[in-house]
Amino acid sequence: MIPIAFAPYDFKIKYEHQLRYIFDPIRKKYVVLTPEEWVRQNILHYLMQEMQYPKGLISVEKEIRINGLRKRYDIVIYGDRLMPWMLVECKEPATVISDKTLQQLLRYHQTLQCPFWMLTNGRQSFCARVLQGRVEWLSALPRHDF
Repeated sequence: MIPIAFAPYDFKIKYEHQLRYIFDPIRKKYVVLTPEEWVRQNILHYLMQEMQYPKGLISVEKEIRINGLRKRYDIVIYGDRLMPWMLVECKEPATVISDKTLQQLLRYHQTLQCPFWMLTNGRQSFCARVLQGRVEWLSALPRHDF
């Protein structure tokens, strides 16, 4: 497990039609603030501010096809030559990180083939490196040095 402490980020939040919205700096729009979105926004800010991952190399909630089905990944960070470098799957805090959540991430990974992936519910975070079909669990997030 990787220890991640979220700082008190300066989120832009608004209320409209009895719903809370949070501004997503990557999608450049307000989105409904669900528990999963809260985790996604905290992870995004952590990656950009604490880990210094370049904002321009981060993609959020894009559609991919898996076995003919339309799915949406949470976050992909791109690396060298704009190839997918890290896949991040976010779950709401109440969702237990389990084999089921890992299997969902691995289905996305089969399509994207990122050398790193991360699974988090905001309280627990796991990261792995995939090299030549072998999975190595990491004790810290990798540096994005491109």
